[in-house]
Amino acid sequence: MNKIKNRKLNDKEDTYLETLLRPSSWDKYIGQDRIKNNLKIMIEAAKKRKDLPDHLLFYGPQGLGKTTLAHLIAKEMNANLRVTSGVNLEKSGDLIAVLANLEPGDVLFIDETHRINRMIEEILYPAMENRKIHITVGKGPSARMLALDLPPFTLIGATIRINLLSAPLRSRFGAIFGVDYYNTDEIQKIIAQSAKIIGMEISDDATAILAMASRFTPRNANRLLKRVRDVAEVKGKKAIKAEVVNETLRLLEVDSLGLEKWDRRLIETVIRKFNGGPVGLNTLSAVLGEDRGVIEEIHEPFLIKMGLLQKTPSGRIATADAYEHLEIKNVKSKRKAAA
Repeated sequence: MNKIKNRKLNDKEDTYLETLLRPSSWDKYIGQDRIKNNLKIMIEAAKKRKDLPDHLLFYGPQGLGKTTLAHLIAKEMNANLRVTSGVNLEKSGDLIAVLANLEPGDVLFIDETHRINRMIEEILYPAMENRKIHITVGKGPSARMLALDLPPFTLIGATIRINLLSAPLRSRFGAIFGVDYYNTDEIQKIIAQSAKIIGMEISDDATAILAMASRFTPRNANRLLKRVRDVAEVKGKKAIKAEVVNETLRLLEVDSLGLEKWDRRLIETVIRKFNGGPVGLNTLSAVLGEDRGVIEEIHEPFLIKMGLLQKTPSGRIATADAYEHLEIKNVKSKRKAAA
């Protein structure tokens, strides 16, 4: 019982810290300058017209700040942010209820937009274009179609799989932005800023090590920083030094490139069981006992970004860098060289 209670308290604290660390203004949002500049112009132009910005779509890997951008846009517009997820919109009634409760000027943020049920996706088309929703009342020959007017609103979609969005839905967004991985300098600035917010001093070398292990994403950087803070507090350290970061990463089984145990297991499976590949995603999913969506959406993007894994028409292939990082002899390349 105490374990459950402590876990709930920890979850509440992490949620609070996540909210606290989320940038509250454009000046505090580090990185993604191209997107920020475009959004500032769009919002300013809409304000001058006394109108709302176009519907927006953000796509890119997890943890890169898509939700934060939605919060900042709503704040800049002095609007209420209504948040939902494509997973929660299974039936037409779910989507109609969300749209019908909108107030004038609201920003509706739909996370995981690619998971919206295709059967109800068409309800969004008139809502985005004409601010109307069409409801069928009754069944059979006596059924009637009612059109309800919606207040002015801006829809912001976020997805990690833009290829899964239908072309008609994508075409109704006024602007589409790809959110990319951050560079090392930006991640270091984010870590330094977050450390200041939580009241911890952190040395430059500790920041550099943490940045390298953060997978180039602010969410991971802040998650690791919170765990480093825990270790520092337990050890009675008032400042975060390199040795504390290294110990934390060892405890979390995160290596110098930010690979976690499961990432290494994936690559090792490709190398040891399939001789480096190619291996199909379905086969890999079955061997690892993991959903293919988890592999494709969470693990692969970073491994590909780091040059440890390649996607080919024949399947996934472990690169020479993967062999080197895991310190595994590349027997295949030696055979090719000998031939």
